[in-house]
Amino acid sequence: MALLNLFFTFFYVGLFTIGGGLVAITIMYDPIVSAGYITAEEFYNMIAISESTPGPIGINMATYVGFKLAGVPGAMVATCGTVLPSLISIVFIARFFTAFHEKPLVQAAFSGLRPATTGLIAVAAAKVLAITVFAPGAFSPGSNPLGWIHPKEALFFGLCCLGLWKTKLHPLVFVAAGAVFGALAL
Repeated sequence: MALLNLFFTFFYVGLFTIGGGLVAITIMYDPIVSAGYITAEEFYNMIAISESTPGPIGINMATYVGFKLAGVPGAMVATCGTVLPSLISIVFIARFFTAFHEKPLVQAAFSGLRPATTGLIAVAAAKVLAITVFAPGAFSPGSNPLGWIHPKEALFFGLCCLGLWKTKLHPLVFVAAGAVFGALAL
């Protein structure tokens, strides 16, 4: 993948990522996986790594994918491509926001953006859940319903959800537990 193409791919991702890094994952999938640059499994492994490292997930993903495709120059180009639209936008918004933030049209736009970005985040979460907990080909016609679920992963997922909901443990505890679980499940 040429560096210029890599830059514009991630510039596109950064330009249309409204709602945070999880939205970037949804937008990033097609130009990266569907184009054949990496596999779906590699993509979702990158999500796990990006979630487990400090920093915004969208930028971590861009850096990781760029590095995978073109080494250090690719990581730098992909990261710059992802960040540049936000940088331009925030400078523009900072300049004019105080004059317009209380206008009804601006408030209405924010009201519409919230459910749209929530939907994008839900799609990203559903895709990660599907590849983590469900077997490849699950739900396809003629597949065996008993083979749809990876039982250990589904149980661990449920325990993590319950633990996050019922305890005050820091999410990092569950990330570390996930790494241990993955290492032991080999």
